[in-house]
Amino acid sequence: MEPRLSHQVTDSVATVVIGHPAKRNAMTAAMWRSLPPLLEGLATDPGVRALVLTGEGGTFCAGADISTLRGSPEEAQRLAVAAEEALAAFPKPTVAAVRGHCVGGGSQLAAACDLRLAEEGALFGVTPAKLGIVYPASSTRRLVSLVGPAAAKYLLFSGELIDTGRALRTGLVDEVLPEGELGKRVAELTQVLVSRSQLTQAAAKEFANGRTDRDAYWAEQARGSGDTAEGVAAFLERRRPRFTWSVPTAE
Repeated sequence: MEPRLSHQVTDSVATVVIGHPAKRNAMTAAMWRSLPPLLEGLATDPGVRALVLTGEGGTFCAGADISTLRGSPEEAQRLAVAAEEALAAFPKPTVAAVRGHCVGGGSQLAAACDLRLAEEGALFGVTPAKLGIVYPASSTRRLVSLVGPAAAKYLLFSGELIDTGRALRTGLVDEVLPEGELGKRVAELTQVLVSRSQLTQAAAKEFANGRTDRDAYWAEQARGSGDTAEGVAAFLERRRPRFTWSVPTAE
């Protein structure tokens, strides 16, 4: 099978699958290029309210396909950063579902998701020091924001793999599930996410990511959305709210 990214949408959740099993789902240049336009389409699809990123089979992603670095390492890194930034900017909740290896470029993609759930036995590593590569500034800052300076330096300086226990303690992952339980937990969590207000989620994501110039925009969106009135009414009537605000197709 050719290396590729595939996706499907079920119950308002888009699942994007990294598929390159011959190389533990390593990302080729074509796969890096295909991720931003794929995400753009899913971001503007009103039928998508959350996104899950995972790998085919028993591994998440072993990083970039090293053979792609022989030609132009700078171009390979540019493609990886563009894909990572597109994932980080996705306006709806994103969850990385991690089994097996999550290394190098795979760890960049996982870090760019809002939440990371991992199956016991998964291994995480940030490995540019093994190849003499300067890790991108944006990726370094994102890693530091997740795990703190000391843990980020350990991962970057050593290139060593860490297990799920250490990943959980440092904040690199949010939950660790027993073998065979990851899929069930991801399904449960995403159904919670899709039942909540997209307005709240989209604004909170921007604010949490450090954007400071959109307070007026989000206040205007809230006034015109009807979500607050619906949420209060549903609470008082003891029913599930029917939120209607969705991410605009263009701004």
